Amino acid sequence: MERRAASLTLDRALDFLATVALGLGAIFMAMPFVWMFATSLRPMNESFKLPPAWLPTEWHWENYAAVFQSSVPFLAFGLNSVKVTFFVTLGQLITCSMAGFAFARLRFPGRDLLFIVLLASLMVPGQVTIIPVFIIMRHLGLVDSHWALILPGLTSAFGVFLLRQFFLTMPQDLLDAARIDGAGPWKSFWRVALPLAGPSLAALTIITFNNTWNAYFGPLIFLNSWDKMTLPLGITALRGYLGSGSPAVVMAAVTMTVAPV
Repeated sequence: MERRAASLTLDRALDFLATVALGLGAIFMAMPFVWMFATSLRPMNESFKLPPAWLPTEWHWENYAAVFQSSVPFLAFGLNSVKVTFFVTLGQLITCSMAGFAFARLRFPGRDLLFIVLLASLMVPGQVTIIPVFIIMRHLGLVDSHWALILPGLTSAFGVFLLRQFFLTMPQDLLDAARIDGAGPWKSFWRVALPLAGPSLAALTIITFNNTWNAYFGPLIFLNSWDKMTLPLGITALRGYLGSGSPAVVMAAVTMTVAPV
């Protein structure tokens, strides 16, 4: 009994230390966001003040209004980001779930070899394939359009791998029961497998949304027109328009950009 009580006490102490460590880590990770938000509300003369203060002496909410009052169409950039992110996320949920189910539960010639090739593609960085993709988009006449961002992002090797691993954990008895009831592969996927894949689909949604919303390299390569730019490019354009004398306004734009994330 004494040994068990000592073990419980040790477990509780370790849990408490882990909670404290996680709490301190969360505070440390949140500090840049607190600083960003505080800077977005500072007067212009406080942005370069030394030593810096965590909180502004005056809260200037008009810095957020100044983002939209400039000649930079920040609202249009936001709508462009919403459009691209929505279609890319929706496309990946559809294609990755179907491909993941096929790799996990369907049998067809070359399945394992094709999956190995798919996994190997994860080792190739996007910067390596950007030139071939750009050439393809140029031949299709899609450069300087949102389709140049949407079409290459409609599927991902990571998403297929993530969903495949989930579908492998499903009991085969569920699919066998559906097959006995007359369900084919498509109906088994739609009625049995997909409703159970909610947690994996939610994880893929968060990852895809985050990556697409924050993407800078792809829009920088494919987009040229002012009205086609997304928010990361819009922040760069706003900073170039305002110069180095308005960091509070730029931080206000950054705060609004990262808020959905």
